[in-house]
Amino acid sequence: MYVKIMSASVLGVEGRFIEVEVDICSGLPQVNVVGLPDSAVRESIERVRSAIQNGGMKFPMDRVTINLAPADLRKQGSAFDLAIAAGILCSSGQVESSRLEDTLFIGELSLNGTVRSVPGVLPMTELARKAGIKRIIVPQAAVAEARLIHGIEVIGITSLAEWIDGFSEKNGSQERAGSVDTPDSTGWPASAFEGELDLADVIGQTQGKRALLIAAAGMHNLLFVGPPGTGKTMLCRRLPTIMPPLDDEEALTVTKIFSVCGKLGGAKSGLIRRRTFRAPHHTISSAGLIGGGSGPSPGEVTLAHHGILFLDEMPEFSRVCLEALRQPLEDREVTIGRARGVCRFPARFMLAASMNPCPCGFAGGSAEDRPCTCSLSAITRYRARMSGPLADRMDLQVELPRQLARPASDSGLTSAQARERVNEASARQKARYARHGLSWNSELQGPLLKKYTAMASDAEMLLQQVYSQLGLSFRAHDRILKMSRTIADLAGREKIRAEDVAEAVSYRCLDKTAEAAV
Repeated sequence: MYVKIMSASVLGVEGRFIEVEVDICSGLPQVNVVGLPDSAVRESIERVRSAIQNGGMKFPMDRVTINLAPADLRKQGSAFDLAIAAGILCSSGQVESSRLEDTLFIGELSLNGTVRSVPGVLPMTELARKAGIKRIIVPQAAVAEARLIHGIEVIGITSLAEWIDGFSEKNGSQERAGSVDTPDSTGWPASAFEGELDLADVIGQTQGKRALLIAAAGMHNLLFVGPPGTGKTMLCRRLPTIMPPLDDEEALTVTKIFSVCGKLGGAKSGLIRRRTFRAPHHTISSAGLIGGGSGPSPGEVTLAHHGILFLDEMPEFSRVCLEALRQPLEDREVTIGRARGVCRFPARFMLAASMNPCPCGFAGGSAEDRPCTCSLSAITRYRARMSGPLADRMDLQVELPRQLARPASDSGLTSAQARERVNEASARQKARYARHGLSWNSELQGPLLKKYTAMASDAEMLLQQVYSQLGLSFRAHDRILKMSRTIADLAGREKIRAEDVAEAVSYRCLDKTAEAAV
């Protein structure tokens, strides 16, 4: 008897339907799984066999053929266990197949029949909802995650026996996502940041705080350069506390990414509303940073989607990893090709980084500072670890000098105050670019850049003068223009003034260093 059961897998960060076709006919007892299964899928037969028998049912002693369609797509993982078990039980006549219409099965089986959760439940549930499937059966541990998608019936089961016994009539576990208390999916309130890192913790470094405000307001890439202990890392780690929460579409996308990577943690707090902050160690591989593997799977740049990727001591990262960042920074997505297909992962992130001016960290200091012990060649090699094209992509390049004395008074700018200013600037940008599908000034390019960066005549003259004197590239010119647009937004102005351009230019310390070297 032939039966078809609907299941799903994940390709990239999106769900993909998989049809589990089961046919049982007379013949020598054997089970064949076809459709490009990997080891985890082939081993599912032993898990399914034990789960069915321990659930009080019989595993058929006939010829069983299981096809996973489409047959040309490699199947990975254990998410098909529940669908395969349901197909075998229906094909052998032990369960009515009519109960499985418009139903999607997702789950891994243990030997005793317990249903375990699998990564990627959220994008698979979203796929089912969009396709008009009425209900989805998932492990009980993944119910909260699946119910983040409204408009589809979510049924959670703890074991195969529970499903076999007729869960819908006996224990009333069928509940629509809208009829139960679903996890909170509203935005993060201001109180969510209380008791956490605060911008007021950083003493002094007024210019660094101002640069942080501009970077957060326009989603600009940021690089702090300075000796050890000047607050570079402290400032960068406070970026999430001054940025606006994710909107509905952004929150769903980010939550799906964490679901695919198995990092959602049960989705007990609803959709992820706070912008993520990823800080990988400098020993990370290029596959871990960008994404890859035989799968392939997302990397840190995708986990930082709509958030911040922080590279502490940036020159310590391998040259391969750093150069691999250039394409995602421009295209805002990662394309990974393998022999069997191409996966695209979103990578719309802010790159925040820190570095010392030399290996010992004290080059360029004043007479009161600790003297630098590095040779000129050592300093040149150290700075060459970050190539010119990558440095060109860092919008704000800010020098943080060592503070010789603790300031008698401080600006006292708190994260709440900074977040309020950033929210106002962000609202202006979203309203301005609503027709173009953009959210930030850093995303402007081509005709839109020219259209929305109207400048006063003195501002145009100043930018042209700086472009000629510093020998800037067109990319650096445009990034200064985008920063000027953000500075004007923070001031509540539509037209860019000369002082906005002058401030933006002051945050290009690497360009000035290169010009001085010439």
